[in-house]
Amino acid sequence: MGEGRTYEIRTYGCQMNAHDSERVAGLLEDAGYAKAPDGETPDLVVFNTCAVRENAADRLYGNLGHLFPVKKSHAGMQIAVGGCLAQMERAQIIERAPWVDVVYGTHNIGALPRLLEQARQRQEAQAEFEETLATFPSLLPARRQSPYSAWVSISVGCNNTCTFCIVPSLRGREKDRRPGDILEEITALVSDGVIEVTLLGQNVNSYGAEFGDRQAFGKLLRACGQVSGLERVRFTSPHPRDFTGDVIEAMAETPAVMPSLHMPLQSGSDTVLKAMRRAYRRDRYLAILDNVRRAIPHAAITTDIIVGFPGETEADFADTLDVVRQARFASAFTFRYSIRPGTPAATMDGQVPADVVQDRYDRLVALVEEVATAENARFDGTTVEVLVAEGEGRKDAATHRMSGRARDNRLVHFAPHETAPRPGDIVTATVTSTAPHYLIADGEPLEVRRTRAGDAWQASQVASAAGAAAEAPAPAPVLLGMPTRR
Repeated sequence: MGEGRTYEIRTYGCQMNAHDSERVAGLLEDAGYAKAPDGETPDLVVFNTCAVRENAADRLYGNLGHLFPVKKSHAGMQIAVGGCLAQMERAQIIERAPWVDVVYGTHNIGALPRLLEQARQRQEAQAEFEETLATFPSLLPARRQSPYSAWVSISVGCNNTCTFCIVPSLRGREKDRRPGDILEEITALVSDGVIEVTLLGQNVNSYGAEFGDRQAFGKLLRACGQVSGLERVRFTSPHPRDFTGDVIEAMAETPAVMPSLHMPLQSGSDTVLKAMRRAYRRDRYLAILDNVRRAIPHAAITTDIIVGFPGETEADFADTLDVVRQARFASAFTFRYSIRPGTPAATMDGQVPADVVQDRYDRLVALVEEVATAENARFDGTTVEVLVAEGEGRKDAATHRMSGRARDNRLVHFAPHETAPRPGDIVTATVTSTAPHYLIADGEPLEVRRTRAGDAWQASQVASAAGAAAEAPAPAPVLLGMPTRR
């Protein structure tokens, strides 16, 4: 269907969207498309959108507007829009940008190649939206971005009813994959060289509710730890309401599960949490963090926080600042509340003026940075084990450093000296200085461990070079459908 045609995917939002984009790429390449070389105009541009971020719609339509003259000058070019914003906007996208060829919903990823072909044949825009999931995304082909690290979806959708969030209405109710299918995929990934996986779900620790096992997530973590060759397991995101002691025990007792936890707070005010319909309160939240640190003393905890939720008072905001001080977050994703049409919060009384929201946001960011600076400073002079990454350090070329993630997920910039580690290898280094958002290790590495993951990265580079020499696009490793054990 797409033989000889090239594509580009533009991804916005969360790791779930990045995972979906890998599936879109896999589907396209399975249909004969090839990734467009850098600097060349693609025959197809796919927007994988997010509806959570502020001004998401304005950003999409702005980008579509910029593409309009490009499409007119590039015969046969197509544009497709998918993801949460596509599910929410639906017909409006084609009305506002009639040069778009395909709009598809969050449950319709697998239909994209067919819809593109229909649009070409019928010379008119195609739109398709399903209200329920027919094919679990992880059963679709994938073109993974990394040979050494992979996302593995364990569930899609969400059963929560947070008043500020549009995601449940766009991705539907939670659907869980069977544990055996997840472990089969992980085993196949490891056989391809992957040594780190991140388990994905809108609420990972409610995993298992669909098939009647409330302790399924803790069991899954332990089972991941039994996969030979898998060195690092991460997960995102849990919900404080469902976070239980058996999960903490599984984290503490499974060496492959990394000492990092992303635990969304949203607000430190009980009044605001109730209005958000978050189903926990600040004392419960802080108790979870205490329990995690008691079991895993060196755990790095990160969070999400919203400021300016309708009805939030200065006293409510002060409660949030207080929790930030007590929680000692390693970092935080901070957001100004903005109205999302279709959510209960959109019509609540007490919408906070924009200038007040901005003032609180600035004060929150300053405190988060102050706390993160103090937390990172504790690592000065300590030894860290870094999984070398590709693309994590934007200034690496200028500083002659490489970058990667420590076991607790802190970003580390290190000087390789003459050791020549590859992405996917493990470097042990001593921290020589710190900053709010990263650690620096400028001394010579104490150890460089060459791994199967590094071998996989090197093989991908050889394949890429061979493809370039043949003047043909060089595909990254492709996982075709549900993997099987080898």
